[in-house]
Amino acid sequence: MINLISLCENAEKIGISGHIRPDGDCVGSTCGLWQFLKKVFPNKQIELRLEKPADIYDFIPGIDRITDDKEEIVYDVFFVLDSVPDRIGSAEKYYKSAKVKVNVDHHITNPGCGDFCYTDAKASSASELVYDLIKAADPEGKYMDTMLAQTIYLGIIQDCGVFQYSNTSPKTLKIAAELISYGFDFPKLIESTFYEKTYIQNQVLGFALNHSTVCLSDRFIYSVVTRRDMEALGAGDHDFEGVVNQLRYTKGVLAAALLHETKEGSYKVSLRSGGEVDVSKVAAAFGGGGHIRAAGCTLWGTREEMASRLTEKIAEQIGMIPC
Repeated sequence: MINLISLCENAEKIGISGHIRPDGDCVGSTCGLWQFLKKVFPNKQIELRLEKPADIYDFIPGIDRITDDKEEIVYDVFFVLDSVPDRIGSAEKYYKSAKVKVNVDHHITNPGCGDFCYTDAKASSASELVYDLIKAADPEGKYMDTMLAQTIYLGIIQDCGVFQYSNTSPKTLKIAAELISYGFDFPKLIESTFYEKTYIQNQVLGFALNHSTVCLSDRFIYSVVTRRDMEALGAGDHDFEGVVNQLRYTKGVLAAALLHETKEGSYKVSLRSGGEVDVSKVAAAFGGGGHIRAAGCTLWGTREEMASRLTEKIAEQIGMIPC
C-alpha cells in the first residue's frame, strides 16, 4: 500500500493525471486525490494535468484547477490514475520527467509501472483504490468531508454502473455506504451524472441504434458514427456516454462496439460484453486495453475494414466464422 503522506511530504511540486477523454472514474479518482492532498498539504503546488471532462462534472472541486499550459515543469511526484502513462496524452512528458512516478489503476491490461504502483483488477474503479490510499493515510477520517466523499462516490458509481456491473464487490458496497454517510444527495448525483441525457445525446443514441449492424448470428452488434454524422446531429465527443452499453443490452448479443470518429479517419472504439467475450483481449490486439467486460482502443480505416477486424477477433473467442 502506498503511503500518500510520506510519499508527498517532502515534495513541493505534485502532478496528477488520468487518461485522455476522462470519464467519471477518471474525474473521481484524480479530483479526489487532488482534494485530499490539498487538504493535507495546502501550501504545496499540486496540479491536475488532465483533458477537460464533460460539463456534467463541473461541480467537482478541482475541475476548475485543471491546467493544460505548456509550462516546462519537473514534478517531485507525479500520479497517473485510472490509466497507463502512454494514454494520458500531453501529460505524459510530465510523467517521464518526474522524480517519483506513481501508478494507480484497476485495468486488467495494466501490468503496473512507475516507482510506486497500486493496481487491482478486482477493484470496481480507480476511485475505489484512491479511497483505499486515503483511508490508509488518514484512518480517522480527519480530512474526509462531504465533497471529497461525493467525488469518490461519483467515480465508483460511474465505473460499476451504479452497482449493477460484476466488478461491484461487497467491499465496494461497504465503501459506498460509508461515503453516503457524509450526507450528500446521492440519488440526485446518480440521476444527473449517470442517467440524465441531453436531447442531443438521446439523438446520438437513436442514430447509433438505427444505424447498427448485427452479425455472428446476432451475437455481435456494432455501430459507426462519423464526424459528418456528428456535425449533422450537433454532437461532440462527450455525447456518446452510455451508447455502447445500450447496444450491448440487445437480446442475444454477447459483445457490442461503438466506433466514433474523433478526427479524420481515426475512430475511438468502445467495447462491451456480458462476460462471455473478453473485450480487453480484443482491445489489446489493437493497442488498447481495459477490462473483460469493458475496454477500448483506436482504429483507423474504412467502416468495412474496422468492422471486419473487430468481428474477426470476437469470432475467435466464440468459435464462429466471421461474417
